[in-house]
Amino acid sequence: MSSWGDAERAEVRRARLRVSVLVGLAITVMVTFVGAIAYVVMVHAQESQVTRELQYNARFGVPGIAPKCAWVFVLEDGVVDLGPLEVPAGFPLRDDLNAGGPISRDVSANGTKYMVLTAPGSNGTVVQSVFDMRYLLADRTHLVQALGIALVAGLLVAAFIGLSVGRRTVRPLAEALARQQRFVADASHELRTPIARAYLRAQLLQAATDLPDGHRDNLDALARSIRGLGDVVDDLLLSAQLSGRSAGQAVDLVAVADAAVRGESERAAERGIVLAVERARVPLVVNGIETALRRAVDELLANAVRHTPEGGRISVRVRSVAGQVELTVADTGEGFEPRDAERLFERFQHGQGEKRFGLGLALVREIVTGHGGTVEAVGHPGRGARFTLRLPTAGQTPSALREKIASACP
Repeated sequence: MSSWGDAERAEVRRARLRVSVLVGLAITVMVTFVGAIAYVVMVHAQESQVTRELQYNARFGVPGIAPKCAWVFVLEDGVVDLGPLEVPAGFPLRDDLNAGGPISRDVSANGTKYMVLTAPGSNGTVVQSVFDMRYLLADRTHLVQALGIALVAGLLVAAFIGLSVGRRTVRPLAEALARQQRFVADASHELRTPIARAYLRAQLLQAATDLPDGHRDNLDALARSIRGLGDVVDDLLLSAQLSGRSAGQAVDLVAVADAAVRGESERAAERGIVLAVERARVPLVVNGIETALRRAVDELLANAVRHTPEGGRISVRVRSVAGQVELTVADTGEGFEPRDAERLFERFQHGQGEKRFGLGLALVREIVTGHGGTVEAVGHPGRGARFTLRLPTAGQTPSALREKIASACP
């Protein structure tokens, strides 16, 4: 993966981290789920056991003979028999004894919790059975602590397993992406020379004076096709190298827009298309790679010219809005279905009907997002389209988005 840029390496690291986090999360959820079930089962078992003991003591227990951590009080003829055992403060609950029961309640007192059952006894007596939960609560605390230790240990194991699984899972994908990137870059680079030669020969043949008009038209169509093929190859080469890293520089987007308009003015004039430019009188500077930004603006303008009929109008506007530089290219061309707005920026996608989108606008989005900006499209069939590109003003680009892009275009 030595040919990779920093962006690809960062993406692979993020993929590994995501896998690690997911594995860790799965193990954490599993340990937490098992621990929660164990805790609930333990609490239910303890409370069921205490309830049975309270019921037994209420029926058969007598003062002074109750088991450890339990007390039995008997109300008979208005007198409460406390028995010989030491009675915890706050007991017995005389209101419950006077009420006669059956009454079951939990009481927090003396720094612990008691479960109390008051029920009618034999021979007109009322029996109140009390159970001290302090030792059972301590068992619950110990269980929670054990589960916490198990959870921490599980997280450490999950992190180790996640990193190992993530590395093994992502490695084949990373290698495949690296091979794909090398292939696209190498193939595009090798194709540029023969395409350029074919385009030059087509132009030379067009310049011949003794060609029939039909042949000249065919040569003109051939030259346009070769030029289009060259543009696709350039786009592929640029896309393959967008992930590299290069020091950003100050780029005046007004100057970039002016250069793009000059480059398309001749082609627009041939088709009777009016090019209108509205721009600030001062430079609007962004941080980035000038060649890549120039390619993005060129593509937006060329796309507008391609889809605007003869006699149409294209408006280019560059302005500063809320700390961003906004460049808008609007045309009176054929437009597109609103539902296709996002597909325009996807590689080789199909729109409504037979319409097919190429690589150019997808490359525009890659360039713009690589500079920390956004690009959006708005259009309607037969009513034109508007593309808006927004980039942070120089000095305001968030540090997380300062992954600069490089361009192979001269």
